[in-house]
Amino acid sequence: MDANMNNYQQMLEDYRRIEQAINFLAASRARQPSLREVAESLALSEYHFQRLFTRWVGISPKRFLQYLTKEYAKALLEESHNVLQVSYQAGLSGPGRLHDLFVTCEAVTPGEFKRRGEGLVIDYGFHPTPFGECLLALTERGISNLIFIQNDSHAQALTELRRAWGRAELRFHPQRTEPVAAQIMLALQGDLSKPLALHLRGSNFQLKVWEALLRIPQGAVTSYQELAVAIGRPGSERAVGHAVGCNPIPLLIPCHRVIRKTGELGGYRYGIARKQAILGWEIARSSMNRVEGASVEAG
Repeated sequence: MDANMNNYQQMLEDYRRIEQAINFLAASRARQPSLREVAESLALSEYHFQRLFTRWVGISPKRFLQYLTKEYAKALLEESHNVLQVSYQAGLSGPGRLHDLFVTCEAVTPGEFKRRGEGLVIDYGFHPTPFGECLLALTERGISNLIFIQNDSHAQALTELRRAWGRAELRFHPQRTEPVAAQIMLALQGDLSKPLALHLRGSNFQLKVWEALLRIPQGAVTSYQELAVAIGRPGSERAVGHAVGCNPIPLLIPCHRVIRKTGELGGYRYGIARKQAILGWEIARSSMNRVEGASVEAG
């Protein structure tokens, strides 16, 4: 048990360093800082920092720096133009689309929404992810919330969960949430063998927006305008943005894949550095998959 706790603490410490590195790279991207400069800002050797960053993010610090530029974001947005329309036309099957996993996606009834979880039991636990520690919450129907820990405050995350489900019974039960957390990590890495169920609570408009988010392929981005068009509500960018911000299960429902039409990354409830980390990780995986696919075809 002590060994597991030590490993857990080490993972959290490693993520804090990665988060600091991403913040440093984002703030300094205009002058393209050297590997040594970034490593020294973390009091690490270049060798140790390179290995740590590559293991967590999936690509080297130098390559990740390229993904942080606005020019790259603009190019990606151009490449992904009408990505939602294409995905609707092509269907939802295919590798890298988490929508395929969510076989069960149940919204609550109006009565349940009004009762704010009265009579509902929600189990929760705290677990590490490649993008920081999170609170994972489950009902008998499926995953209801994924809340990233900010400022090392578990209490703040628990308050957010309580605010979402004011009358539900919250029960700390990491033994139940741990297997689901492990399943989520496998899904993010491309293992689609086991379905995940989501228990979503929102308005019809919000559910349409969240469903559209699930259709954005990994490694692609879209704009709020395109998202509004995709759900049949052109001109509702502001309402779409609000629904995106209310997403209760970030990372799985990929609100991080929505950026501004100008190519700017825009805001993110859990910090722009985390959004950059998630996008960089996904883009790297998508790039590697394309290279592997091309190699197979060439063979």
